[in-house]
Amino acid sequence: MADVSQTVFCGGLPLAQASGDMADALSLLILLRAQGASLRVSHRAPWVEPRPGTGHIECMTSGSRGRPKVIRRTYASWEGSFEVNRKLFALSARDRAAVFGTLGHSLALYGVLEALHAGACVEVLAGMRPDHQADRLAQAGVSVLYATPTQLKLLPAERIIRDVRLILCGGGALDRITADRVSAVFPNAALREFYGASETSFITLSDEHTPQGSVGRVYPGVEIEIRDATNGVGEVWVKSPYLFEGYAEGESAETRRDGDLLTVGELGRQDGAGYLWLAGRTSRMVTIADKNVYPEEIERVLAEALGERVCAVVARRDPLRGNVLFVFVEGHKDDDEERRLRQQIRDDLGPEMVPRRFVYLDPFPLLASGKPDLGALEKRVA
Repeated sequence: MADVSQTVFCGGLPLAQASGDMADALSLLILLRAQGASLRVSHRAPWVEPRPGTGHIECMTSGSRGRPKVIRRTYASWEGSFEVNRKLFALSARDRAAVFGTLGHSLALYGVLEALHAGACVEVLAGMRPDHQADRLAQAGVSVLYATPTQLKLLPAERIIRDVRLILCGGGALDRITADRVSAVFPNAALREFYGASETSFITLSDEHTPQGSVGRVYPGVEIEIRDATNGVGEVWVKSPYLFEGYAEGESAETRRDGDLLTVGELGRQDGAGYLWLAGRTSRMVTIADKNVYPEEIERVLAEALGERVCAVVARRDPLRGNVLFVFVEGHKDDDEERRLRQQIRDDLGPEMVPRRFVYLDPFPLLASGKPDLGALEKRVA
């Protein structure tokens, strides 16, 4: 592995010159990885700690209800995808990668380790303001960016950053408005959205032909099986060399194994061309007037209309309809906007999907990953 003082940068400084918890964590991460030692990465400082044994990474999930679990995987389960991506995207020592999140977010951790595996330089820009992150991307000549949709939304729309050639985007749905803004900010970048979970790593990857709303086709080496489908939508099961070994702490009733296959409780369908379309998680599906309703579908419609602002949909039990829906939107109440949003949901998804109430919040409760804190929102409607 190359000298970290030359290949890793923290907050814009070479790691050898940087100080603070994140710089210390990066140094320890690289040392433990070089030794093949097991390690755990958490959501807060000191971020990285050694674990007994060798060859394993433990990292926390970003549970949307605020109850993170610790997953355990082998280094090899990620290194397999490092090699796939190296070939797919021509990753090499000529690249300079960047991540926006802390090491506690699995996408940032993955991006750092993948860049080092390819011999590339890597910039860790956690904790910087979005405009300063954009400045550093341009100043450092970053060519590969790992980011979530929320992180991309926060970048200043007026910037033009030409050196970035590839953006790997995961951790949430990428709406059309954000994708268009990203294309304007990074005119020379191929935007590749991937779908997966902390437990599975890559499941699908988009390409230039992926229809709007789909999360792409199966990632190399992965097989998908749709089980117990109703109207084409069923539970997504995955066979893959990139799966985790199990939970080191916590558990999930949604995560189940059947031989070589695993599901995390996601619902979806595959079309005739092999593209995967997600409906939502089994745990979030509710029944309204005897119809299965997926809050994530409403969130996707709202994301198109709200642009940079965050939203989330939660359900509350109702004796007449089974459930009723509440929408939480970042910002202050706007009656005209609410009427437009209600009509958009009605037009796109049908009248039964229109929520009972819109609630505007500023600030909006978020998890460390930048995702809405569904647990906190559910308490508001309980």
